[in-house]
Amino acid sequence: MAEASARHILVDTEEHCLQLKESIANGEDFGDVAKEHSSCPSGAQGGDLGSFGPGMMVPEFDEVVFSANLGEVHGPVKTQFGFHLLEITSRTD
Repeated sequence: MAEASARHILVDTEEHCLQLKESIANGEDFGDVAKEHSSCPSGAQGGDLGSFGPGMMVPEFDEVVFSANLGEVHGPVKTQFGFHLLEITSRTD
């Protein structure tokens, strides 16, 4: 069964999400940005969501986490919760 691990940052606006993505691209640490800006409780752990399988997260997450490149920052990804930046840290098929 497929399984993945990922980190994310959740914010209210696409604009804020894009600003944070640029900060990370310019060298800021994903985990530090998550701790400072994410509105999700996982922000306290640097955005770490742990391991999960297909269907355990919202469909928009699954689409990215189970198909996009590992170790890159993806997003903004819009869900009913807001706008996310996602970093896939591992994945098995």
